[in-house]
Amino acid sequence: MTVSSWLWSIQGAATLGLIWGIMALGVYLTYRVLHYSDLTVDGSLTLGGAISAVCVASGMQPILAILVATVGGMLAGTITGVLHTKFKIPDLLAGILTQFGLYSINLRIMGKANFGLLNQITLFSQIKDMGVPSKWAGFIVGLLFIIILVVMIYCFFGIEIGCALRATGNNPDMVKAMGGNTKAYIVLGLVIGNGLVAMSGAFLAQYQGYADINMGVGTIVIGLASIMIGEVLFSKRTYFHRLFGVVIGSVVYRIIIAVVLRISMNSNWIIKITSDDMKLITAFIIILALCAPNIKEYFQAKFSKEDQ
Repeated sequence: MTVSSWLWSIQGAATLGLIWGIMALGVYLTYRVLHYSDLTVDGSLTLGGAISAVCVASGMQPILAILVATVGGMLAGTITGVLHTKFKIPDLLAGILTQFGLYSINLRIMGKANFGLLNQITLFSQIKDMGVPSKWAGFIVGLLFIIILVVMIYCFFGIEIGCALRATGNNPDMVKAMGGNTKAYIVLGLVIGNGLVAMSGAFLAQYQGYADINMGVGTIVIGLASIMIGEVLFSKRTYFHRLFGVVIGSVVYRIIIAVVLRISMNSNWIIKITSDDMKLITAFIIILALCAPNIKEYFQAKFSKEDQ
């Protein structure tokens, strides 16, 4: 187990972290900004991957396929938003119903449970053809789009409609008192959030070379893990730093997973950790991230008493 192999393993994990970071931004928008528990995202990510894979296989330009997939995710978010705001279905149930329906829709789109992109032209293969080393193509694409998206989201929240969207999550009564339509803002937030999640799925399908019907399972949990880690690292920063913190949280999460798996495979541990244990590791990471502020406050209070 050489140093170079470790570095490449971490670099690969960071690339996945950037791609999943787009999804984390979408979850952050609904969960933290709107304070809306949206379970649509598990289906939206798969929807984005399915649309992207089928479009690329049909000869569409990869970047255009990603945009089409993003629109698909936005439509899924619209359905959830309408079910919640117009038909008064609770937020959790509205997301579950949309996610449940998306399973069949995704199967219809792909025609099978797994849709491969072997020998197909993807965005990452196009970057490689430009002379970029294959191991760095994914990282460069992911980093570029993350920077663009974070800047766009930050600027969006600086304009009037973006401020109203944030206010809807923090104080909906105030928005109503000022004549704002909170229902419309909730739908808008779900549209943007699920669009980002589907975009992440589109990138992921092109990066790994296939779309799978189960690729979105656990998306909401991974998104929450990224948010929690990001908030621990950037708890008292500006809003711009918080957005980047979500992405950093996604990268850190993926690196933790990669390091734990690699150590387990190359050690004499009694219990070997495999990919089947990812949900347990994720749960542990989220619990640790949630407990970190309380643990920090406990030790700070303890040390301050000792100093006195």
